[in-house]
Amino acid sequence: MAQPRPSARRTPGAFLTRALPPPALCGFLLLLVMVFAASYAVGASAGPVAPGMRGTSTTDGGSGDGHGGGGMDMGGMDTDQGSGR
Repeated sequence: MAQPRPSARRTPGAFLTRALPPPALCGFLLLLVMVFAASYAVGASAGPVAPGMRGTSTTDGGSGDGHGGGGMDMGGMDTDQGSGR
């Protein structure tokens, strides 16, 4: 018994169906895009967490503490304020 041959002529819908990814994959990608868009919108509306915070990169090769020179800056500890001398 001979196997029936598929016809050489195919419909345009068959090619389109094979060319598209499965609907579940399209739905997952759409959901992923929507979640990222929502998280970006929430983050943009919340604003910066610490407005005065500077980046950690340094240009002078310091320790990365945000102060120039790389040393500890104790903010006025080197002056003799109120020591009673």
